[in-house]
Amino acid sequence: MLDKILKVLNVITQVILMITAILSLVTAYVVFAPDELPKPFRLVYDYETAFTTPEAHVATEAPAAEAEATTHEAAAAAEEFKPGDGIMLNMSTKIINLMDPGGRKYIRVTVVVEFAPDEPEYESLPEEEKNAYLTEFNNKLNSRLPIMDDTVITLLSTKTYEELYTAEGKEKLRLEIQEILAQKMPDLHIISIYFTEFVVQ
Repeated sequence: MLDKILKVLNVITQVILMITAILSLVTAYVVFAPDELPKPFRLVYDYETAFTTPEAHVATEAPAAEAEATTHEAAAAAEEFKPGDGIMLNMSTKIINLMDPGGRKYIRVTVVVEFAPDEPEYESLPEEEKNAYLTEFNNKLNSRLPIMDDTVITLLSTKTYEELYTAEGKEKLRLEIQEILAQKMPDLHIISIYFTEFVVQ
């Protein structure tokens, strides 16, 4: 009798260890695998509060004014870039259910966001420095991709077929995406939003 109990306990222990090992592997994959790979879910980071320290709240007027001046300078620099002059980020194709009775309507959309580089003179840099800058800037954009994906998916899931199928609906959606992304990522300056695929069914 005791042998049977020990065997059962041994099997249960092995099952628990296997489940723990599988969960650990899945967690490691979700956290460390590149975002280009398929994942059961994606982590979303709150960059606005993630690195806030108590010291950041105790600021004198000078640094605040300095930071505001820097933001205005960056915004002014961003205005110099016309559509087509910035750095493009393809957010990949998304298929999202629309907010319609029955849930049978959906949208298939590919969004490309154009950003103004924070170094306005980057094109005049030597080739090696220019490539290094572009790599660093693209890495910065890719690290914010979960925020952008979540924003677009959340916004589209609140829309109905009637709101999106007209040209006016597309233009309104374009402006909404740009406005919300600008609020969530104030340190990045968006020149324009492009739809390279837009199918509502």
